[in-house]
Amino acid sequence: MRIGMIGTGYVGLVSGTCFAEFGIDVICLDKDKSKIERLKNGEIPIYEPGLEDLVEKQVKAGRLSFTTDLQDAVKSSAAVFIAVGTPARSDNGHADMTYVYEAAREIAGVMEGYTLIVTKSTVPVGTAREVKRIVDEELKKLGRTDVEFDICSNPEFLREGAAINDFLRPDRVVIGVESERAKEIMRNLYRPLYINETPMVITSPETSETIKYAANAFLATKITFINEIANLCEKTGANVQDVARGIGLDGRIGKKFLHAGPGYGGSCFPKDTLALTQIGRKYDTPQNIVETVVWVNTERQRSMAQRVIEACGRDVKGKRIAVLGLSFKPNTDDMREAPSLQIIPYLQDEGAHIAAFDPVAMDEAKKHLENVEWCKDSYEAATGADALVIITEWNEFRALALPRLGEIMKDKRMIDMRNIYKPEEMRECGFHYVSIGRPEVLPGGEAQLKEEKLKKVS
Repeated sequence: MRIGMIGTGYVGLVSGTCFAEFGIDVICLDKDKSKIERLKNGEIPIYEPGLEDLVEKQVKAGRLSFTTDLQDAVKSSAAVFIAVGTPARSDNGHADMTYVYEAAREIAGVMEGYTLIVTKSTVPVGTAREVKRIVDEELKKLGRTDVEFDICSNPEFLREGAAINDFLRPDRVVIGVESERAKEIMRNLYRPLYINETPMVITSPETSETIKYAANAFLATKITFINEIANLCEKTGANVQDVARGIGLDGRIGKKFLHAGPGYGGSCFPKDTLALTQIGRKYDTPQNIVETVVWVNTERQRSMAQRVIEACGRDVKGKRIAVLGLSFKPNTDDMREAPSLQIIPYLQDEGAHIAAFDPVAMDEAKKHLENVEWCKDSYEAATGADALVIITEWNEFRALALPRLGEIMKDKRMIDMRNIYKPEEMRECGFHYVSIGRPEVLPGGEAQLKEEKLKKVS
C-alpha cells in the first residue's frame, strides 16, 4: 500500500516515518524546496528523539521518500493525508484553515482515481465535511465528476519528545469515516496496531474531530486544576505533590497531568483550548470551563515571573537571574507558547539581566528572546547569579551539584518551577528555595522571621 503525506512538519514527518515502519510506502510532500532537500540529505528539520535514525532506516529500506511534486505524492496513493499547520488566528483565536483547504483544492486537481483524503491536522468540527465540499467543487470545475473519493478524520495524539512511541504504541486510534471502503483502507494502514488489539474508535468525522479537541482540553484542564490547588497549598502549608498523589491514585482521576508548574505551553494545548472556545461560541454552546482554563493559564505564566521577583526581595533591578530550560517541555526544541517567553521578558522589564541555558532549544529561543546572555551550560549561567530559576525539567537539571552552585552563585537562591528538588535537601545546603505548591525553604534567620509573621496572622 502507498500513501501520500502532505506536510513535513512535526505531525507529517513523524506520522509518515512511522507508517513506513509499518511497512507502507510513504511519500512526504512539502512546498518548501529547501526543507525537502535537507530531508533528502538526511537532515531532520525538527528535534525529536529517535526520529533521525528512523527516517534513515526507512529511506534506506525504500519505503520513505520526499518530494515537492504534488502529483507524485497523490498518484497511486490509496490515501492522502493532510498534515499541514492550523495556527490560531491572531484576530479571534479561530484555527486558520488556509493551508488545509488549499491542500484539499490542490489534491482535487491531481487525483486520477479513487482517493481517500484524510485530515491528520488538528481541525475544527466540520472540517472533513468542508474538505469534501471543496473537493467536489474543484472536480466539477475541472469536469471530472466521475472521480471517486472519500473523506476521513484521523487526529494525531503525539507528545513531543515521545512521538514515535506514541504512534507505534498508542492508547487508541480514532478514525472518522463515512464509507466501508474508507474504513477498510484505514484498518489496513493501522493493521499492525489492530493485530496488537489497540482500541480502534471508528466513528463519524464530526465525532472524531471533537474527540481531539475534547482530549486536549481535558488534559489542559487537569494541569490548570492542579496549579490552582498548588496555590492553595502554598497558603495552607500543604504539599501539592502529596495531594496530587492522593487524588491520582483514584482510578477515576488518574495520576497523569497532575504536576504543578508554570502552566501549559507548546503547539497543541494553547491553540486547541482557544479553538474549542471559539467552536463553542460558533454553535452557541459556550465552553465555560475551557474558557476559564485559557484565562487562568495565561495569568499563571505571568505570575511565575512575579514569584521570582518576590523571592528576590521584590526587586530584580540590576540582578543576574540564571534561567535553566527554555522549551515548553523537555526533549524538544519547541518554543511555541513556552512559559519562558512570558517569564523572561517580564523579568527584563523589571530590570533583570537574564543568563540562560537550554540543552537543545537555544537556537530556537534566540529567534524569540532578545538581550539574553546565552550560556554554554548550567554552571556558566549560575555564576554570579542572584537567583537560579528552573523553568523546564530537563534531566540534566535534576542532579546539579548543589555545593558547587552555592559556591559560584552570588546568593544561594533557587526558584524551582518544576519541583525537581526536595525541600529538605535544599535546606541542608543552605538555599533559599521556592517551589510550586510546597512550603518555602528559608535560610536560618529568615525562616524564623517568617514563622513569627505566620503566627501573628493565625
